[in-house]
Amino acid sequence: MRFSTFLLKYGEIGIKGKNRYLFEDALVRRVRHALSGADGSFRVYKSQARVYVDCEGEYDYEEVTERLKRVFGLVGICPVVRLMDRGFEELKKDAVTYMDETYPDKKLTFKVETRRAKKTYPMNSMEISRDLGEAILHAFPDIRVDVHHPDVMLNVEVRTDGIYLYSRVIPGAGGMPVGTSGTAMLLLSGGIDSPVAGYMIAKRGVEIEAVYFHAPPYTSERAKQKVVDLAQIVSRYAGKIKLHVVNFTDIQLYIYDQCPHDELTIIMRRYMMRIAEHFARKDGCLGLITGESIAQVASQTMQSLAATDDVCQMPVYRPLIGFDKRDIVSLAEEIGTFETSIQPFEDCCTIFVAKHPVTKPKVDVIRHSEEKLAERIDELVKTAVETAEVIRIGE
Repeated sequence: MRFSTFLLKYGEIGIKGKNRYLFEDALVRRVRHALSGADGSFRVYKSQARVYVDCEGEYDYEEVTERLKRVFGLVGICPVVRLMDRGFEELKKDAVTYMDETYPDKKLTFKVETRRAKKTYPMNSMEISRDLGEAILHAFPDIRVDVHHPDVMLNVEVRTDGIYLYSRVIPGAGGMPVGTSGTAMLLLSGGIDSPVAGYMIAKRGVEIEAVYFHAPPYTSERAKQKVVDLAQIVSRYAGKIKLHVVNFTDIQLYIYDQCPHDELTIIMRRYMMRIAEHFARKDGCLGLITGESIAQVASQTMQSLAATDDVCQMPVYRPLIGFDKRDIVSLAEEIGTFETSIQPFEDCCTIFVAKHPVTKPKVDVIRHSEEKLAERIDELVKTAVETAEVIRIGE
């Protein structure tokens, strides 16, 4: 039997009260966007607290399910067989055929659950479930009923436009639809952490932009392409991403020449945050996002994070703040960024790292060191901002 429809289940949206329709509409838009590049014709709509995708003509089932599994806001994806209402006797035959084709091994337990949205249907929900269950038991002697913990839950929806059968629920990505929680600026590097941070913040409904700090000739075009590739992977979940590529070389060299080397990482990081905040304000973002985790490296101690935040007026969101590295790696593998992140192309942070970086910087000391940059730093930052390249990902 052909799956001609997908019934999409959402989670948190269901508790949004009077504003729920706004989140439902956003979810419909995200599903349409996710399917826009797939082969086939799709009609996405909401009806009676459900979201549906009708597949017209031929389509690639595996491709469509993979795309839907990346849509934040969905908790379940149900492939549905859509039937015309040809009478109850025909429905019993269709239910038996569905069970036969979907479950070759009949040594299982099942339950029939009916939802009757078409109230004019001549049988009520309990009668439909009872009689369909009886037909299935009669057709397959090995099958047993278990109303509490069935192996298979056969769902029947009697609707005005037909009758839907489904039993499989493919887990969705969860979270909230992208775009329902504002926009934030992700500091994206070629490492493992920051793409995962972007994924996690997008999962909470935040639309993301990104900024990458490039340092030619110390970093190659391959390093830049690696970051673009990571942004493309994240965009499969987060949607379109506007990536700002900032030439950071002159700023780094000037800091390297003027400031104590044990403070290089902190001071460079502070200027990255300043530049990222500039683009964030310009584009109406509500905060910055980083992939930092407490105590993972010298620049991520509590004192270092405080010194970095000292230059920011916007809130800084760190969704990985309490994660172990293995947790981050596991999630990177799950979303598909890990193999790209471990490609051996250095970014600007690793090139200029000090041998013995300060781990407990004092903000007053760091500010004093930055005074040595007063002669040229504003000019260098201005040039970096004005010459930044913009790459639009996922369009």
